[in-house]
Amino acid sequence: MNYEKKLADLNIQLPTLAKSNLPFANGVIVDNLLYLSGQTPMVDGEMKYLGTVGSTISIEEAEEAARICTLNLLAVMKEMLGNLERVKRVVKMNGYVASLPDFTEQPRVINAASNLLNDIFGEDKPHARAALGVASLPGGTSVEIEMVVEITA
Repeated sequence: MNYEKKLADLNIQLPTLAKSNLPFANGVIVDNLLYLSGQTPMVDGEMKYLGTVGSTISIEEAEEAARICTLNLLAVMKEMLGNLERVKRVVKMNGYVASLPDFTEQPRVINAASNLLNDIFGEDKPHARAALGVASLPGGTSVEIEMVVEITA
């Protein structure tokens, strides 16, 4: 499957990643697994969708934040691998949603990321997943997503 063509067919352009001064890597390759650090809905160096889902951020806004996180993860994959053709499958995704204690729609928010991955990589290779509610996230963002990806040598 040509994933670059699939992105073009879906009218998706991956973002350009800003250089980071953080004391950790965006991803680490161990054997045939790519462990991706959490990505937030950062767009052109600006954090989008700041707040708490179910309070100051709507579910629809949080779903868009999850899609942006996923696009940022795909951009990291492409940067680290040279292209997306080395991706065999997304093995595991953890999605974190800043939400109030009585908010229970975290899976719906993270479904936006899962659906995007399925559109690109195919539903025949589903990933394992967790969708977790947390009190807060870095920088006050509403969503953060991390992944483990199986790759070819």
